[in-house]
Amino acid sequence: MEKLSIILGKSVQKVTRLRGNGGSALPGLVIEKTNPNFVKEVLSKLPYGVVVVSGTNGKTTTTKIVTELLQKQGLKVFTNKSGSNFVRGVISAILNNIKVGGKFDYDIAVLELDEAHAVKFCEVVPINYALLLNVQRDQLDRFGEIDHTADLLQKVAAAARKEVVLNREDPRVGKIKADHPVYFGLSETLLKKFPSDDNLIEKTEAKVSDKPAKVVFEKLSKNHATYNIDGENYSTDLTLKGIYNAYNAAGALAICTTILSEADPANLIKDLAKIESAFGRGEVFEVNGSEVEILLVKNPSAFQLSIASFADDDHDYMIAINDNIADGRDVSWLWNVDFSKLKNIKMTAGIRATDMALRLKYDNIHVAKIEEDLETAVKKFTRSNKKPKRIFATYTAMLEIRKIISGKSIL
Repeated sequence: MEKLSIILGKSVQKVTRLRGNGGSALPGLVIEKTNPNFVKEVLSKLPYGVVVVSGTNGKTTTTKIVTELLQKQGLKVFTNKSGSNFVRGVISAILNNIKVGGKFDYDIAVLELDEAHAVKFCEVVPINYALLLNVQRDQLDRFGEIDHTADLLQKVAAAARKEVVLNREDPRVGKIKADHPVYFGLSETLLKKFPSDDNLIEKTEAKVSDKPAKVVFEKLSKNHATYNIDGENYSTDLTLKGIYNAYNAAGALAICTTILSEADPANLIKDLAKIESAFGRGEVFEVNGSEVEILLVKNPSAFQLSIASFADDDHDYMIAINDNIADGRDVSWLWNVDFSKLKNIKMTAGIRATDMALRLKYDNIHVAKIEEDLETAVKKFTRSNKKPKRIFATYTAMLEIRKIISGKSIL
């Protein structure tokens, strides 16, 4: 049955590509209907099993870090690079990497899954490990209130047959029950830089959890980070941009040292230093003689951490806000972000450019230009001068801006 499914799936994939549809969702949907056990049949053969990475923020970057660290340790890692969060997306990724005869030459699968989709995936496929990052208000029209999201992650944790790695500083993830919990966390010094939704809304200060953590993110000075792993400190310069990505790395280190208990933390830290940011999450492009960095923002905590990471430098800034379905229709979350430390905001852009400019006005920040059309906005912004630039963008705005910049249509 598995071989027939592979032949069918690859045939559908080929036809959809010939028709110019990219071959992403349809092949997975066909296999899902004809052989619901396909993913289970394939992934259950992996020696190290399946790792699910889930949570509100940081899944894409963290999955990338985990994948690359495990690869550096000699494992062959399968991952859903397309970022598709549906079972059918994982099926399509498998079809891209499996031989017609059924050979699937991997040791472990590391999969990024949204909270709700992760639950559905775990109902179909047994998982060995889970890495659960955070629970924050994000696109509530998709998943509901954050306590419901925490309940979803609890189900993922319950499905893991081995260890579950949890963010001890997140007020909801830290309370998730697991048979074999492993924690990563923050030092007292860094905790104040990572406000939860509760802290932002209720204006309260968080306290470091008393749970012992396998990995603690101790400090960050510019791009030089220190991590405590099993009681010993390790330091490195990071290629990853932003304090939030440095914290994502702590979770990645925790799951990797859990899966490979024999791995030398010093080697993992050395490998971590070389890992770059994920697609649209701190990528830097050379445009019209200056650096342009794109940063994804999609909820108050993510935006606040981006501001904390970059507000004090000498870049020019543009903020691009869309309210398409993939962004979340309700952009009232912008009023829970403190923009007062941002300087040099030259432009707001996107569908909700005017709303963003109004929000900044309440923090006494003047915006020189408002431009809803993203291509026009990017052209004006990148041609303004030779200073380095950063663009904060919601998801669909990020995708469009990245396409504009990488396609060089702005030149």
